[in-house]
Amino acid sequence: MKRHLLAMSAAASIGLCASANAAVFQNGSFELGADPGSFTTLSAGSTVITGWTVGAGGIDYIGSYWQAADGNRSLDLNGNLPGSISQTFDVVSGQTYKVTFYLAGNTDGGPAIKTLTTTSTDATILFSSFNTTGHSRPDMGWTPISFDFTASGLTETLTFLSTTTDGNAFGPALDNVTVAAVPEPSTWAMMILGFLGVGFLAYRRKGETALRVA
Repeated sequence: MKRHLLAMSAAASIGLCASANAAVFQNGSFELGADPGSFTTLSAGSTVITGWTVGAGGIDYIGSYWQAADGNRSLDLNGNLPGSISQTFDVVSGQTYKVTFYLAGNTDGGPAIKTLTTTSTDATILFSSFNTTGHSRPDMGWTPISFDFTASGLTETLTFLSTTTDGNAFGPALDNVTVAAVPEPSTWAMMILGFLGVGFLAYRRKGETALRVA
């Protein structure tokens, strides 16, 4: 009976671990999609970038035009006007997630300070800014930014929206977006207990075998 309970504990901990990492989020570095060459302007409604949908104002899908934070591609969230991009993905209700992204800015024109807002379905709003002073296309100065949200449903929509309205074509640059589940302390405790249980079972079976041989 004890063995059965320990095995169930181990299985439960593994199941919780899987649930805590159930977010299906893709293409955070924008590497999947039609080759943008140097760069390509995408209009509202475009789904050229795998997993993402372009919002009003359009964006520039950047290839070799400037240094990416990760891989070879990134975005300028201003096409000819301030634009946005969104992705909807699966989540576990009640689970907390950490969003991390890298921010820089188009150095070809002003203003020097590029701004954007990041929103999630659960009313998380993050305002971010980047100063392009001293940076250039080969040295963008990519900076990581993070925030947490707690899911209240089974899907979440993450949106990045440019709020750089001066110098319409020169907006904030975005790359290397990641979404990861944040385990709760109780989840860690159950995982540890589960792994200890598995280890105890293995030790006990080894001892029983030794006794039978003797």
